[in-house]
Amino acid sequence: MSLVERQLLNDFQRDFPLAPKPFAKIAKQLKTDPQVVLSTLKALKKRGMVSRIGPVFRPHAIGASTLATMAVPSAKIERIAAIVNRFEAVNHNYEREHDFNLWFVVTAEDQAQLQSELSGIEKATGYTLISLPLVVGHHIDLGFQMNLNNANRNTIKHQSRASQPVAEALIQDDGLLDERLIETIQFGLPLVGRPYRAVGKQIGRSEAAVIERIERMQTSGTIKRFGVVVRHRELGYRANAMLVWDISEERVDRLGEQLSQLDCVTLCYQRQRHLPEWPYNLFCMIHGRDRSEVERCIEEITKRFELHSLPHQVLFSTRRFKQRGARYRSKDTSAHLSSDPRG
Repeated sequence: MSLVERQLLNDFQRDFPLAPKPFAKIAKQLKTDPQVVLSTLKALKKRGMVSRIGPVFRPHAIGASTLATMAVPSAKIERIAAIVNRFEAVNHNYEREHDFNLWFVVTAEDQAQLQSELSGIEKATGYTLISLPLVVGHHIDLGFQMNLNNANRNTIKHQSRASQPVAEALIQDDGLLDERLIETIQFGLPLVGRPYRAVGKQIGRSEAAVIERIERMQTSGTIKRFGVVVRHRELGYRANAMLVWDISEERVDRLGEQLSQLDCVTLCYQRQRHLPEWPYNLFCMIHGRDRSEVERCIEEITKRFELHSLPHQVLFSTRRFKQRGARYRSKDTSAHLSSDPRG
């Protein structure tokens, strides 16, 4: 990749400029032209390296979500995965090496809708699923480092460390504006010279109001980070494993914090057990260039924290059936909101 491509992918995964002309501001930092920045980002998105430029929302800050899994016979998994993918509420869907082999994330506007979506998936597929809701997020940012040198190798990771229990929704005082804004930017900003003005036109608000609301959602914690969201496989991180343990309540918080600080751990969080099928409550995601790199990280974790004797599982990902940004607000919600006279 070119220097500009690597800088855009690495340096702007967070703290994307909240300014009327953000791409011009980035161009100034990179000593290039705004059109070069825009055309490069468009090309990276077309190549699949960039998913979107926009918000990564704090889980449950504006909706409800869960990680779900089901055990599907290998001969039927492609067909069942295709059925699961038809649900708009599903934003990630992977096959993993385990009896529970199909893993997917379901996001909805609230708990009632989430339960409805899960029931709908069970009915459509004919398979029972288990739902594993998030309890505590030790590290749930998933920023990937594309640094040009080792001097600032941990910049992305260290900035994102902040364990957070699942919270109630954090909608601001002008909930109507937030709803419209979330529905409009959840899949990313338009790649135009003045993206916040373009968003404002869609929701009937000024460019300044859009910028101010995004700033407030960041300050409140509704938005965890705002910037370039990359697709890890397309960037060369072709192997990943989900490492899970059954950890005592007395130890789980401390161990989650410790694991989160390791360079090779890209996600770390606690989820509810689902007994008796799933006794594991601490999850780590490990991404690497190849399987051996992931295995070395697993061995390092196991030795350092003396985890050999604890019940655990390693679930390598084998296929990606779906990966996109979560849909927190539906078009139906948007249509309903746009009828408000203040619009």
